Amino acid sequence: MKWVTRKNASVDRIACPWLVKRFIDPEAEFLYVPAPDVAVVAEREGAIPYDVGGVELGHVDGRCSFESIILKYGLEDPALDRLALIVHGADVSEDVGNTPEAAGLKAVAFGFAIVHGDNDHLKIALESPLYDALYAWCQKEVARVRPRE
Repeated sequence: MKWVTRKNASVDRIACPWLVKRFIDPEAEFLYVPAPDVAVVAEREGAIPYDVGGVELGHVDGRCSFESIILKYGLEDPALDRLALIVHGADVSEDVGNTPEAAGLKAVAFGFAIVHGDNDHLKIALESPLYDALYAWCQKEVARVRPRE
């Protein structure tokens, strides 16, 4: 699978590749292009556009792109749902207070964007372990609050 989105990624446009590679297609390829070129590149490359206006896997019905991908691909995992709350809050400024971890993720993600600019593939490589760790934490959190059977 090929995916395409706007260059100079932060939060959602880095979290989505982690999600896709971890749960949908480990061999997925990600293209980052100027925003006006996303549709043309998607058509030319047969790539799935995400986190850009007017696409199914973007901000739709109050969801961020990460949440839209979870919905589209039927990913059912309480820890992933918990992570989605954090990603949503970090990506959607007015919802940053919905979960305390969102502000921290936002700060870290924007820090990577400041340090690495539009080197989006490097940001994916560097931030993927962060999402692995956050997902592991979410697994512990949901296990902790679930009643034992």
